[in-house]
Amino acid sequence: MSTRAASSLHGIRILSLALNLPGPAALMRCRRMGASCTKLEPPAGDPMRHYNAAAYTQLHEGVKVVQADLKTPQGQELLERELQRTDILLTSFRPSALEKLGLGWKALHSRHPSLSHVAIVGAPGARAEEPGHDLTYLADNGLVPGLELPATLYADMGGSLMAAEAVLQAALRKHERYAGGGDPHPEGLYQEVALSDAAAWLGLPRRWGLTQPSGAVGGAHAGYRVYACADGRVAVAALEPHFAARLCAAAGVAASDMETMLAPGTREAISRFFAQRTRAELDRLASEQDLPLHTMAG
Repeated sequence: MSTRAASSLHGIRILSLALNLPGPAALMRCRRMGASCTKLEPPAGDPMRHYNAAAYTQLHEGVKVVQADLKTPQGQELLERELQRTDILLTSFRPSALEKLGLGWKALHSRHPSLSHVAIVGAPGARAEEPGHDLTYLADNGLVPGLELPATLYADMGGSLMAAEAVLQAALRKHERYAGGGDPHPEGLYQEVALSDAAAWLGLPRRWGLTQPSGAVGGAHAGYRVYACADGRVAVAALEPHFAARLCAAAGVAASDMETMLAPGTREAISRFFAQRTRAELDRLASEQDLPLHTMAG
């Protein structure tokens, strides 16, 4: 991260009530951009701390963590004290839960008019009360094509980036008003970030057909696939004509035009070429021929 990016949120104070992954991941991004971050956790702590302590530790490095039961008067008093010195509140509750805690936007804004609120929800608008998780949001957007689980939590991590973007928007508004000679405490913003929207954004290439099996980066192009090699696998991304030409030359394929690269026979020839070579041989080939490929264990 550049020095400029690392200081983008310098002087901004964030209070997070968000648990599990998307909220803490967003907070981690904001802290790395210079924000001062505090998190209120329930007495039992964040569930992440219990099922993956290493992830919890990395997510909360540099974050001041305080425990409070927000359902008690004492917890509410602590929350109000923190809100008084906060620029942006980050949450990941359903709207009904926020209302019960007195954190619905109308009530919150009346008490703290300069406070901005970034609310992470599962789905937008009226669907925000629906139960769901990363997997269901990905499935709803066509990103779970088989029976295997996705390799990572795409909606959660994509949502965390969108939440960090919303924090930046709120901070930019505050800075612009102040720099322009306006109120140093402008009215806060309410921004909703839906994990299903993050999944939809990530799913655009598939809806466009790019990553469908018939798409160039979905497996149809012989130079953009995962193949088996003698002692593992190789991911090859020789999509551009000059890379495709080098790959075809190495594999003994006569042509490298688009028609050739989309032909089943080309995929078969390249598959045979990789199957007869070890990862070490392919790593050397990539270095010598400037080929975009990466070998992996089986």
